[in-house]
Amino acid sequence: MAIRYDKLINRLKAENYTSYKVKQTKLMGQSTYKSLMEGNGSLSQETLDRLCKEFNCQPGDLMEWVPDEE
Repeated sequence: MAIRYDKLINRLKAENYTSYKVKQTKLMGQSTYKSLMEGNGSLSQETLDRLCKEFNCQPGDLMEWVPDEE
């Protein structure tokens, strides 16, 4: 089972969030941001809550579950 954050990454890019802006707004830690951009990160519940408040959205708007391939 894998959670993908492609929707979040696209949202961050569309909203012009850079590593610097993420740090300024305290949206998430820079290491979390970097891991997400590299495709191997995950989010804590607190970070997910901040993101949903910032973008006025639901968690499913930022991530999706993808079943493992057998």
